Amino acid sequence: MGYMDLVWVGVAIVAAVVEAAVPALVSIWFVPGGLLALVASLLGGPVWLQVALFFCGSVLALVFTRPLARRLHKEGTASTNADRVLGATAVVTQQVNDLLGQGRVSVMGNSWAARSSAPGQVIEPGAKVVVDRIEGVKLIVSPIEKGEAGV
Repeated sequence: MGYMDLVWVGVAIVAAVVEAAVPALVSIWFVPGGLLALVASLLGGPVWLQVALFFCGSVLALVFTRPLARRLHKEGTASTNADRVLGATAVVTQQVNDLLGQGRVSVMGNSWAARSSAPGQVIEPGAKVVVDRIEGVKLIVSPIEKGEAGV
């Protein structure tokens, strides 16, 4: 095995190891390029041909895998099970008081830290509230008036 054979094997291996170690696609395209260049080297091709095959193979791999990579990497927020509580009715288990930074509600059998959607509003234990949104690990709630539907 000649010097250039080792270079191309090394390029392909390093590219594969880097790709395995990094969570994003960064070097996978150089693996087929390195393998094409290795074949050319093993068949006795000149160095300029090996380098040309390396670049052509890498570019072709990039062209054909880029659309697939874009489809697999969808940006945006991921829906979680926590989203199920949005709009749900909850019961206050500990006074919700934004000024004191306290409050807990029970919704769907789980206890959550809660804050009021109206600044300075205090909601007493036992009151029913609706979950407006989630901010971090806290539910933002507003009281349900006695005459509203669902109570």
